[in-house]
Amino acid sequence: MFRRLFCTSISHTNLHHPYFPPISNRNLHSAFTVSSSTLNLLGKTCPIARFRTIKAFPRLSCSYSQMGDSRRPLSVPIPAVDKADRSELLRALESSLGSAFSSEPLCPNPSPLILVISGSSGVGKDAVIKKLREAREGLHFVVTVTSRAKRPGEVDGKDYYFVSKEEFLSMVEKDELLEYALVYGDYKGIPKQQIREYMGKGYDIVLRVDIQGAQTLRKILGQSAIFIFLVAESEMEMVERLIDRKTESAESLLVRIATAREEVKHVKNFDYVVVNAKGKLENAVKVVESIIDAEKAKVWQRRAVV
Repeated sequence: MFRRLFCTSISHTNLHHPYFPPISNRNLHSAFTVSSSTLNLLGKTCPIARFRTIKAFPRLSCSYSQMGDSRRPLSVPIPAVDKADRSELLRALESSLGSAFSSEPLCPNPSPLILVISGSSGVGKDAVIKKLREAREGLHFVVTVTSRAKRPGEVDGKDYYFVSKEEFLSMVEKDELLEYALVYGDYKGIPKQQIREYMGKGYDIVLRVDIQGAQTLRKILGQSAIFIFLVAESEMEMVERLIDRKTESAESLLVRIATAREEVKHVKNFDYVVVNAKGKLENAVKVVESIIDAEKAKVWQRRAVV
């Protein structure tokens, strides 16, 4: 064993130094064969003479490539691809590669997303969300909790969760709301438990909020959520839509238009902007869907924790 290691070490060190004449592998056997008479002579001065049983080496090969080949596992010959049975070919390939092929997905399932959809008045947020609900499965549209009274035709649990002000404030104290605000004397908020429940089932979450709500959610969720800003194709189109609703007085209409002008300036704080052009609602919905698909195809995905 000692001579095997010594031989291998010497044959692969840099012996081509000016002080060391080169030794070929062929002469290595004779170069390091020690006779009994030599050991007797060395015994007076060298402890190595004690090992009188040292014999001549068998022929050695000091090649790492041959040693590597000896360790290589035997493989099944790979049959002709055009003639072999698939299962036979798979077994041969696995044997040659040294491991079995895995049936596990190459990429893990994408994480559930949180989409925050916002925009100024008159851009058609509700219309886009309604069409998106019809066009795509696997989305949960969060139902907001409100303290205002139920209006005719509204359904509890579908349009809003209607609670008293005392119940709403109790939810605030228990930290059960992701975000809330006082709007025209009534409270509105987003329940955390509803989001957690549906994300746990693998649903993507859609939140429809105003600009102020989106700003608050950006502070809470940071870059873990997707913020989408809806706009009309022009300011004139936005104003015409507000006029056509015929739900505002002249004074109220003026306030809404002035507010909408300011709100459009917040687009820089969003991740995406989607134009909801008149008569092209389906196009806007397809763009929102493409955003979802692109986010799910990212290597580094957003991971929202609520």
